[in-house]
Amino acid sequence: MPRHAFGGSSQPRWLFPFILVSLFLLSVLPLGRLAVTGILSLIRGGGDGLLSDPALWTALWNTLTTSFFGMLVSVLLGGVFAILLTLFDIRGRGILGFLFMLPMMIPPQVTALSWIGLTGPSSTLLKAVGMAPPLGSPQPLYSLGGLALLLGVQNAPLVYLSLRAGLLALPRDGIEAARLSGASALQVMRDIILPLTLPGFAAGAAMAFVSNVGNFGIPAILGIPASIYTLTTLIYAKFASFGANTFGDISLLSGLIALLSIAGLLVEERVLSGRDYRIIGLSGRTAVFQLKAWRGASEILLWLVLVAILVMPFAALVASSLAPAYGVPLTLKTATTFAYQEVILRQAVTRTAFANSIGLSLATAFGLLLITVLMGYVVARSRRRLAAVISALADIPYALPGIVLAVACILLFAAPLPLIGVSIYGTLWILLFAYLSSFLAVSLRPIASAFRQLDPSLEEAARLAGAGFGRRMRDILGPLVAPAAGAAVILVFLIACNELTVSALLWSAGTQTLGVAIYNLDDSGSFNLASALSVLVVAMVVVMMVLLELMANRLPKGVVPWRS
Repeated sequence: MPRHAFGGSSQPRWLFPFILVSLFLLSVLPLGRLAVTGILSLIRGGGDGLLSDPALWTALWNTLTTSFFGMLVSVLLGGVFAILLTLFDIRGRGILGFLFMLPMMIPPQVTALSWIGLTGPSSTLLKAVGMAPPLGSPQPLYSLGGLALLLGVQNAPLVYLSLRAGLLALPRDGIEAARLSGASALQVMRDIILPLTLPGFAAGAAMAFVSNVGNFGIPAILGIPASIYTLTTLIYAKFASFGANTFGDISLLSGLIALLSIAGLLVEERVLSGRDYRIIGLSGRTAVFQLKAWRGASEILLWLVLVAILVMPFAALVASSLAPAYGVPLTLKTATTFAYQEVILRQAVTRTAFANSIGLSLATAFGLLLITVLMGYVVARSRRRLAAVISALADIPYALPGIVLAVACILLFAAPLPLIGVSIYGTLWILLFAYLSSFLAVSLRPIASAFRQLDPSLEEAARLAGAGFGRRMRDILGPLVAPAAGAAVILVFLIACNELTVSALLWSAGTQTLGVAIYNLDDSGSFNLASALSVLVVAMVVVMMVLLELMANRLPKGVVPWRS
């Protein structure tokens, strides 16, 4: 391996080829296979039938509509929380920020189920308090507006994170100078803060739009019962009714989703092009504005929003899980733990789903740990261009919607593996491969960040003393990046354990995951069982987030998303 690739440091010859092979297998190969299939389908005229299908254009319209209006909801919610919690003297901002992040960490299918349990004539919670609409009233969430609302709630934390990062980088001296010159808080906000935070707004809006385009859980739970299909659920429907042109159609649909995602990011770049957002002066926590008489009202507003988007839906989910059947009013006499006993003790499918999800998540988290510790080291020690290429290749599978990666894995592994003639399609191995590919970036980011913070002279001194690469990694580098590695394991486990979008197309009998089990229980009419399983999943999410919060002070900046 060339010495110049790592700035002159001495590394084992196998390290760089190992990184290249890992990136090729987990990123280039599956997405390249998808691209080739789509191109061949177009050459052979396979796209003619798809393009003439009205269902495609209806699904495209539904995708664009729900994604755009969901993005607006995300910008409104995320913007209000980011500005109030960052710039103003709000009390309890730490717990408010933590709770606001929960909707993004909770699986989208669980979000959809909780809101279904909260609204409509069959709501157990509304019946318990005597506020349920009359029987026969429509469920308001089974609509494009319902999809957009929940997509917006789900991805509002993305806007919050993006905008908060920009607000924390504002120049303190510029704001203080404006205020000393007599500018009011409103003028400072209008003329200085909002123009400088446009990149944060644009980036958050683009991420929310891209996430909405690729979301499967919410359109599946809310859209399919009402025959409202988006591109992701149309892929699912076409795969369910397998035909001669299925592979070509789903590859083209996946390519269309990828193009929409790229278009969203290009619009962001276009919005920001030609503008200079460089900041001169000290940045960091900005001068906090005093709300004075408005502080109490602002805090009440934030807490009411959290009650509306988080507490009430979760309370409805718990109520539905304790009711003997969906739509039965919850009272002290009707309350039962039957659903929990069923999903934990009696249902073989849910026990299998627990075992599969936990096993796959652990295997993914620790498998990626072995890869990303070495990859993070290479990224931190490489020259800037090489590090950027490695990071970009790792990011691509995570940045693309999960349904696109699932289709790529189907195309790659539909036939038996060459040379050995063994097929992993329909087994847990294809799910593991998809998880490793999808969450590579999640594991790499905190570990690479930790390696960048280490002084290279520590390793150089050990190398001059005769310590080989393995010894340096075991005795010096490994212990120093251990907190970030632990955080990476928890983050990957948390995301993988609740995953649905990738698993929806790759599961088969005996390989159900928790996300698939929740969706199937609801699809089969067992709403109380789906609610009970969802409550357990939410509890697991909260426990994992609390563990990350407890580790936060020992981790590099930016590893824990809701921490500044």
